[in-house]
This record gives sequence, structure tokens and C-alpha cells, in this order.
Amino acid sequence: MASLRQQIKQRRKALGLRQEDMGQRIGMLRQQYQYLEAKGNPRLDTLELVAKGLDSEVMLIPREKLLEVRALLDGEGSGQVGKPTLSNAEDPWAGLLDDDA
Repeated sequence: MASLRQQIKQRRKALGLRQEDMGQRIGMLRQQYQYLEAKGNPRLDTLELVAKGLDSEVMLIPREKLLEVRALLDGEGSGQVGKPTLSNAEDPWAGLLDDDA
């Protein structure tokens, strides 16, 4: 699994953005943003700002639901943990984080 810094860099590149673009999007100098991607350990408020600049969200996922979430994000259906999650065609996310699902 990619580190947080690697995920940020991958997402930025997927959006076709340069480090300078990100700096401008979130009000940070390019050098500061470059350091964040290379070696940074951002505070939560900085991480939320970067996520917003990447059209993303910071989210806590319960460990018991992690495989299912990864499978959904990878387009692999419901995975094998709690199979019914994707069977609901109207809302594939329904019940994903509920313990009752």
C-alpha cells in the first residue's frame, strides 16, 4: 500500500496538476508543497487543505471495513467482507460503515 505522501502525489498527477498548481490551489508556496510530498508529516488541518485541493476527503475507515472499502474503490465489487454492500443497486455505499450491515 502506498504511503500517504505517495497517495497525495499520485492523486495530484492523476488530476494533471503540478506541485506549483497545488501550491496555488491551497495557498502554499511550491517549495512548501514539494517538501510535504517528499518528506512532510502534515498536521491534520494541512492534510484537510491538501485533500480539498485534490478534490478528495480525509476519512477514518474502521479496520473491519477496510477491505470492503478498498474493493469498492478498486471497482472489484463488494470484496468478500459483508457481501451485501454492493447488492443494493440504488446506493452501493448503503450500510458500508454501519455495524449492522
